[in-house]
Amino acid sequence: MIRLGTRRSALANAQATLVADALRNLGHEVEVIPIATTGDADKVSPVEQIGGTGIYVSSLRDALLADEIDIAVHSLKDLPTAPIDGLTIGAIPVREDPRDVLVARDGLTLGELPRGALIGTGAPRRAAQIDALGLGVECTGVRGNVDTRIGLVTSGKVDAVVLARAGLARLGRLAEVTETLDPIQVLPSPGQGALGVECRAGDTAILAALAPLEDPATRAAVTAERQLLATLEAGCTAPVGALAEVVEGEDGPELWLRGALGQDDGVRRLSANGAVDDPVVLGKALAYELLERT
Repeated sequence: MIRLGTRRSALANAQATLVADALRNLGHEVEVIPIATTGDADKVSPVEQIGGTGIYVSSLRDALLADEIDIAVHSLKDLPTAPIDGLTIGAIPVREDPRDVLVARDGLTLGELPRGALIGTGAPRRAAQIDALGLGVECTGVRGNVDTRIGLVTSGKVDAVVLARAGLARLGRLAEVTETLDPIQVLPSPGQGALGVECRAGDTAILAALAPLEDPATRAAVTAERQLLATLEAGCTAPVGALAEVVEGEDGPELWLRGALGQDDGVRRLSANGAVDDPVVLGKALAYELLERT
């Protein structure tokens, strides 16, 4: 029996179900164990006020280290980049579409929103990049689950909200999207759309069970993105966007990484390419270049 720990939210349960079903299809018995996290308990306070990076994963990691569960399913964008002794990401499955989406009143797109329109987002990354577009809209901080955020639009409290497309896809709610944002406009959060299945580093049986779930291209991409974030010494609340992709180059597969760093005077954007088998080097290199340009 594999004990799978997950947050209690609808999205977390949908993501846990994807992993649990994949393991069951491989012949494993899986028990899903809901675990309360700080981020779920407090849905109102700004993330940075209640612990910042890690508020959605610390309870799951504590349960892993205490041998109360065998694996934990995380949204990789919520997972701190600093490693934890005794734990490892045993599998990173195929990534869902990493882009951001707009859910707006009257079916409007970002470019169709009138000047002064209010856009809800809890991510400084999104706010910085939207502000840099010069559309004359205003971003305001919001928290809560998908229902809560979309409810702000339907109730008229905001004109639109920005969400991760992957979450809506996993909840079967893509019909509510009014626009999928081009990464040229808004780069997603590092690791967005990807799941990380964490386990104890020395648990060979669990690592063997997770191995078939691994997607090497996704791991290479998110490793580069998360290394860029780590090198910038930024947490998940920082205005950093990143997106990497494995593409076919002249001499075979290569890794392309785009990065965005919000500053007081705007957003710096750069891109670079490197070897698929060395995403850490690529992430560090682009981070240093972004820092040099600030």
